[in-house]
Amino acid sequence: MIVCDTHALIFDALAPDRLGPEAAKSIEKSHRAGELACADISLWEIAMLMEKGRLQVDASMEEFITAMITARNITVLPITPAIAAVAASHRVPRGDPADRLIAGTAMVLGSALITKDRRLVGIPGLPTIW
Repeated sequence: MIVCDTHALIFDALAPDRLGPEAAKSIEKSHRAGELACADISLWEIAMLMEKGRLQVDASMEEFITAMITARNITVLPITPAIAAVAASHRVPRGDPADRLIAGTAMVLGSALITKDRRLVGIPGLPTIW
């Protein structure tokens, strides 16, 4: 299983040329294997970007998010007690709560995270791909 950060989901759906080469390969390989995932909070982040006008598409929030998930058969992973505990711990640097939950999700699963976010790259115990 590979976990995608929010921006990786958006780039894959709308601007695949913005993905790093390793990220693009990993997304494609994980999609073919049925092992592509995201943290549930990424859906909220995308909706918020659309609400604020920072992400514009020719569909409603719900239609876009549903189409994005369906196109790649993305597994949406809920917050669990283990994810909440890791995200709240010192293992994940303080900062954006969504980033902390996304990192915690990948860490609990023992998965790599597809991200270019400098705040997440280099966290001990969190392999990243870009």
